[in-house]
Amino acid sequence: MQKRISTLPFNGTAEQKSRLDAVIAEHKSQRGAVMPVLQAAQEIYGYLPIEVQEMIAEGLGVSLEEVYGVSTFYSQFALSPKGKYNISVCLGTACYVKGSGDLLDKLVEELKIQPEECTSDGMFSLTACRCIGACGLAPVLTVNDDVYGRLVPKDIPGIIAKYRQ
Repeated sequence: MQKRISTLPFNGTAEQKSRLDAVIAEHKSQRGAVMPVLQAAQEIYGYLPIEVQEMIAEGLGVSLEEVYGVSTFYSQFALSPKGKYNISVCLGTACYVKGSGDLLDKLVEELKIQPEECTSDGMFSLTACRCIGACGLAPVLTVNDDVYGRLVPKDIPGIIAKYRQ
């Protein structure tokens, strides 16, 4: 699944920028600094918006293409913010053959966002993952650390309602 760039406005703080500048300064003279700086930046901001990637490229003296290439290649990096409640739908084989694709479609319909996006109120984000190791409960989704199994699409509105309260 291709990563989507966030459509939400970037709201970085001066304190976050100061922390990122310190990390960049610490790694500036090191070969291969892009990866550790991206890891630190994601810890600081929670994700890697294009504005942060531009700061990293400029600070390290590398191309934006290099920074973007690393951030999109590795699955550990997120280009869009995570909501208060991150919903992850397992699309591993066991879950997929038991209907997890339909669950994902229902979530897209209910939340009005695509996978790798966040609702404009910051409440929900949606991701698709491969296997979470709960094949016996297929199809499975998680909301943060809560696991829901043996689901059908009609279960989705009730699950979302639980977190909207």
